[in-house]
Amino acid sequence: MGYGRYMAFRVINALVVLVLVVFICSLLFNTFAEQEVKAMIDEIIRAMTVGNPQLMQKLRSNQTAYQIWVEEQKKLLYEEFGLNKPYLQRVFERAINQLQFKFGKATMIRSPSGSTDVATIILEALPRTVLLFTTAEVIVIVIGILLGLKAAQKAGSFLDRSIQVISMISASLPMWWVGMLMIIAFSYYIPIFPSGGFTSIPPPPPGIPALMDLLYHLALPAITVVLVSFGAWAYITRSLVLGTLQEDFIMVARAKGVPERRVLYGHTLRAAAPPILTNTLLALIGSMGGAVITESVFNWPGLGRLYWIAIEEFDVPVLLGLTTVFTMLYLAAFVLQDLIYGLLDPRVRIGAERR
Repeated sequence: MGYGRYMAFRVINALVVLVLVVFICSLLFNTFAEQEVKAMIDEIIRAMTVGNPQLMQKLRSNQTAYQIWVEEQKKLLYEEFGLNKPYLQRVFERAINQLQFKFGKATMIRSPSGSTDVATIILEALPRTVLLFTTAEVIVIVIGILLGLKAAQKAGSFLDRSIQVISMISASLPMWWVGMLMIIAFSYYIPIFPSGGFTSIPPPPPGIPALMDLLYHLALPAITVVLVSFGAWAYITRSLVLGTLQEDFIMVARAKGVPERRVLYGHTLRAAAPPILTNTLLALIGSMGGAVITESVFNWPGLGRLYWIAIEEFDVPVLLGLTTVFTMLYLAAFVLQDLIYGLLDPRVRIGAERR
């Protein structure tokens, strides 16, 4: 099987996984979602009776006629909302709607613009999460790779030992706990940054003042993410590069007099690139989902905090929409990872052609 067919297989495999995950989630949440729809139908019928006093008086004089009228209205509304269809058909239709980004309306949550459309709510929260976590993750990756390369190049040095200690400490510290300490330190004892939020109240005028205010609110949570994460990245890069530096082709390159900088950033980093790339892609995609507790600590209105609110409010359409979006992002990352693997490592292409 050629490389192109191999990639097509990977894409098809990802689509199958996506369909299965969405179907299972729709199956699990369908009952709760339909309970909310039925409650909404009851509210509609109640509003119909309250809004028409003459009809209400006429029907209540005859309780049997009133019950018949209510059942008829329920039947009509059940047909309108598709609740009269077989259960599995309703589950399949819900899954298909999820795959088409037709997430429906939220039951409790509203977007900052006042919309109840789930897709709009997610689209308004996504840029804020990308702004915070993806920006911080890019900084973490750059710092971690550079420090890891230097630590592997000078194995056993003070820098190497320091990175190992920092990585062990940072890996054991919960980000939300560090965030709370940062808020106490730099928002209360040394009031440099705001304790949370996305903008000041009242918001500044648009333009440069709004941008500076946004960066002002972004600084503390971004610094927290970088401080907690860069040590682990440096240690992972150091371990990967250190093993590659022992390979024969690195020794041959050094024996030929290749400059050390070219050996490190050209030969070594490229050979260690596939696993580093895997961690990079998964970290970047994962950052788009935010961190539920961290965003809640800093009151940052991103996807993580949205997920937390959706769980608290038990807003099923929002939960289903977020789950579908996150699943798509992770599967897209895995497919992209396979594509880039084939470009960086010829062994992947060879393995695909032998199938």
